[in-house]
Amino acid sequence: MTAEAKALPSKSYLEDGYTLSSWFFSTDHKRIAILYFVSITLFFFVGGAAATLIRLELLSPTGLFLSNDAYNRLFTIHGVVMVWFFLIPSIPNTFGNFLIPIMIGAKDLAFPKLNLASWWIFVLAGCFVIAALLIGGVDTGWTFYAPFSTMFSNGYVVPAVIGVFIAGFSTILTGLNFIVTIHKLRAPGMTWFRLPLFVWAIYATSLVMVLATPVLATTLMLIFAERVLGLGFFDPKLGGDPVLYQHLFWFYSHPAVYIMVLPAMAVMSELMSAFCKRRVFGYKVVAYSSLAIAGLGFLVWGHHMFVAGESVYAGLVFSLLSFSIAVPSAIKVFNWTATMRKGYVSLDAPMLFALGFIGLFVIGGLSGLFVAATGLDVHLTRTYFVIAHFHFIMVGGTVSCYFGALHFWWPKMTGRMYPEMLGRGTALMIFFGFILTFMPQFILGWLGMPRRYHLYPPEFQVLNVLSSAGASILAVAYTLPLIYLGWSLFYGKRAGANPWGAAGLEWLIPSPPPRENFETVPVVTWEAYPYPLKPQPVERKETP
Repeated sequence: MTAEAKALPSKSYLEDGYTLSSWFFSTDHKRIAILYFVSITLFFFVGGAAATLIRLELLSPTGLFLSNDAYNRLFTIHGVVMVWFFLIPSIPNTFGNFLIPIMIGAKDLAFPKLNLASWWIFVLAGCFVIAALLIGGVDTGWTFYAPFSTMFSNGYVVPAVIGVFIAGFSTILTGLNFIVTIHKLRAPGMTWFRLPLFVWAIYATSLVMVLATPVLATTLMLIFAERVLGLGFFDPKLGGDPVLYQHLFWFYSHPAVYIMVLPAMAVMSELMSAFCKRRVFGYKVVAYSSLAIAGLGFLVWGHHMFVAGESVYAGLVFSLLSFSIAVPSAIKVFNWTATMRKGYVSLDAPMLFALGFIGLFVIGGLSGLFVAATGLDVHLTRTYFVIAHFHFIMVGGTVSCYFGALHFWWPKMTGRMYPEMLGRGTALMIFFGFILTFMPQFILGWLGMPRRYHLYPPEFQVLNVLSSAGASILAVAYTLPLIYLGWSLFYGKRAGANPWGAAGLEWLIPSPPPRENFETVPVVTWEAYPYPLKPQPVERKETP
């Protein structure tokens, strides 16, 4: 993107005060993004620790150290923390916060104070949920299915539900801030079809955030009302219907899948363009496909309920809609791979994470067609096949792009380069570790092993041991970036404004960016991703 943009010759945002209060009460979108990054990293390791204990327990068909109840509480910790406090906020709240104003030529988000409030709400909600999960425990799973959560569970369901309810306000405020910013604060000349594809996908994600999250909030309050006040919404004895809960929950939770995946796709478009040194193939089609995914995501919730008592005709409609949503997702994958054709592909660490995303996402997407077929779903539902499918897309795909974004924009965020070989090694370890962890679970599910069980027939042990071995590789791979990225903060080579030779307004300002991003409002004069016909290799020399 060509633009007349002049950077401030002032101190960076990192130098704008060093006290805790200068961070905790800052309204600078870049500092708030770093606060989100630190918070989300802590939650990630809490959820990851629970996953590690789960895989250790499953090494033996008779269990090693957990009772039935303790196992139920452990996988609830893993699910609740990873879904609502890592996967959903990870890319939008960190990289969206940091990059969107810079990418569109603005000095900040539309509502800076609201942005800070959203982080405080997020932290408050996270502390509330962690306390409920660790002190009292919750044994319902991350879905809080009624009537179990309203009648039979003896855990701290109400505090956990309140915590997730509070987190929803953070999500809504963030989505609202992004929508208004993208509509109102674009620089002169920054038309919709000059926007980076990252902004298009975050915009689509924000629409889902604002429209779907209130449905979850309402559903959780109905659980509270039934459990505390005795009002009958889901308990048949009180005139309620437990299937109503599933309709309400999945009407939110399937769009929430795209709150997790669309930002990963946003990152993919930027990585493919930067490391193929060309405009993303079919720019407008990729942009519109983000909106199509967001829209269709609201129409497919019923495929989670094929065995819950919905009518045959409703099942048929939801099955067809579930197959149709694969089309815009496939368009993106085809266009990314077409971008590599005749591109000048550079296999740096971010690009390896991007290629890993394509592999894992395609496996997860194809397995989704199995569970979208009503006949096959009857056999596969509530088995490890569904666990593997979910993790290939939500964890394998999203986390791969999260780490790809982290490595790609790390020099911009910190002004430091990281050890490139360690980044490449981490990308490969995550990909192959993920394959080893979850491929055996497809087989386990096909053979009939139910999810959420820690006792299983001995003939399933070999596959479970393979899965646990892969999880140990993932544990190492997820920990490595914490070490070498932390090291790079103090000892890494200083990064120039554009160490990757990428296109976009964020690469026209210094690394790390100044407090106000731009001295004057940039004037955008050409389309996104204006790479030369034959780009020259980029030399990443240390700047003085």
